[in-house]
Amino acid sequence: MKINMDELLDSMLEGISNMDYVRSEDIPNIELYMDQVTSFMDEQLRSSKRYDDDKILTKTMINNYAKNNLLPPPVKKKYSKEHVIVMIFIYYFKTILSIKDIETILTPITGKYFDTDSAVDVASIYEEVCDTAKSQIQNLKDEVREAYETSQNTFKDMEGLSDSDREYLQLFSLISSLSFDVYAKKALIERIIDELPEPVHKKK
Repeated sequence: MKINMDELLDSMLEGISNMDYVRSEDIPNIELYMDQVTSFMDEQLRSSKRYDDDKILTKTMINNYAKNNLLPPPVKKKYSKEHVIVMIFIYYFKTILSIKDIETILTPITGKYFDTDSAVDVASIYEEVCDTAKSQIQNLKDEVREAYETSQNTFKDMEGLSDSDREYLQLFSLISSLSFDVYAKKALIERIIDELPEPVHKKK
């Protein structure tokens, strides 16, 4: 196995630079049927798929989100722009958080800011959160570059390793470092969520 580590780093940094989100203005401001919602999500989030046959959103997922109190019910089988935004939040959160944790953090948002005439609504919250996340892209790139450079200094002085074995162990070191970062941040997020009150849902 021969991996060009410099090319790998460049590819990772390029991938981070190209990270984007579904802009609020690109979300239809009309009510959509379920099929239209799944088609929209698949089109907008296609670049985030790891494999071509990965599912972004299915009818079963939407029904489960509503069943588990993550998503307000549709109105006459139609979903609003705010429904779509909540589903986008769920899409990203579910990669690291449990359904229960997602319910805990989203319930105050959907309970107070969903379908409201207030200046602060689900759409404005989404835009603010996304803008903040995008502003952290350079910091994320710097962290990845530092982890890469650190990994390249591991196993350098260990005798008895072939070049290919040393290369793989350095790659393993990079994966481990990035994984620990994810693990630590996930633990921190869960600690914060554990301090939040139990979700209280409005009576339907």
